[in-house]
Amino acid sequence: MFFQTAFTVRPDRLVSATGPEDVRAAVRYAAEHGLGVTVTSTGHGLGGPVEGGVLVDTRAMDRVEVDPVARTARIGAGARWGQVVEAAAPHGLAPLNGSSPGVGVVGYLLGGGLGILGRTHGWAADRVRTVELVTADGAVRRLVPGDPAFGALLGGGAVHRFGVVTEVTVDLVPVARLYGGSIAFDAAAVEPAELLRGYVRWAEGLPATLTSSLAALVYPDLPALPPHLRGRYVLSVRVAFTGGAGDSGDAAEGERLVAPLRALGPALADSLRELPYTESPTIHADPDFPHAYWGDGILLDTADTGALAEVLRLTGPEAGRMAVVQLNHLGGALAEEGPASVPYRKAGWLVRALYPLDEAGTAPVRELHARVEEALAPRTLGRAVNFVFGDRGRTEGLYDPETAKRLAAVESELDPANLFG
Repeated sequence: MFFQTAFTVRPDRLVSATGPEDVRAAVRYAAEHGLGVTVTSTGHGLGGPVEGGVLVDTRAMDRVEVDPVARTARIGAGARWGQVVEAAAPHGLAPLNGSSPGVGVVGYLLGGGLGILGRTHGWAADRVRTVELVTADGAVRRLVPGDPAFGALLGGGAVHRFGVVTEVTVDLVPVARLYGGSIAFDAAAVEPAELLRGYVRWAEGLPATLTSSLAALVYPDLPALPPHLRGRYVLSVRVAFTGGAGDSGDAAEGERLVAPLRALGPALADSLRELPYTESPTIHADPDFPHAYWGDGILLDTADTGALAEVLRLTGPEAGRMAVVQLNHLGGALAEEGPASVPYRKAGWLVRALYPLDEAGTAPVRELHARVEEALAPRTLGRAVNFVFGDRGRTEGLYDPETAKRLAAVESELDPANLFG
């Protein structure tokens, strides 16, 4: 079962790989029989239907080994971030994972990797030490910083298919605890546009040791949901802070920094606290059940609160359908240059829009999202690779022209017959 359930998956051959040799055999078989190759582990970022060809499923390749002295983790292609967090925690270390523990490590890194500590530690793809890659000729290559293919793959490999990653080694950071959580506001009690303006003002004055986002969605009126959320339009600010003088300092300084947030209005719920890093998935509380969805990410140079307020209007109760919008504050270490092919590093903000799908398919959400794009167009730099869901084939805006040209050249060298599509 894949996490993304919107699309059919009907390959000619399915290979459940248990190691690099299985991957090599699958690639060679595909090349010999004129079949394309698709790769998946968790299925979070499934770009569309898979029809024909060879599908390599790496879920069984999920070994995680931590070296506490080198502060690294050696990770198999099928591992998920929750496994890495649990393996690193006994050593007082943490990976630069995203908000969901169920997301696959490799796909996240190939798209750049925007983590919950991003403003403090930068893009996760910049912290990769080695990559093992099976290329179209069936060879296993060990890529390291300085290799053009290494830099192209990390940040560019989610769109340009250079081969099949079988293993990565990544840096870990010395974080055992942090101050974080979320504070939720009911739109019936706090006007969304005012809350948005207050959040942006607050975020733009923060140190780089605090990473935050604002999420907005209308919860369905379902008995399975907590009573305080059912049927409400809720805006939540999520916080992760590691900038105090030690664990207790994180909590004390964190409380001081979030005080202006609490002054924005009455909270519907408030989970801000000191917590072990192993509890960091509770900050965003992403859904852990498979479902159907379509989504996109729009990178902005600056925050135009008028345009962002229009996005909230379009995707809020007036939308007539569920839309999940998240505004991520970027900057800090995310703006620094690094070895990975992460474009638009000077973007100050990211708007992530995710739309659950129903029997009507993608047409209604594409129409809604087109209006979101129009509202944000004057401030848009491009699109964020990690947050493009269910939109295989649409590549405009994912990379600036110079980066796109470089990635295409590396892809042409490694996969001249376009085996990986």
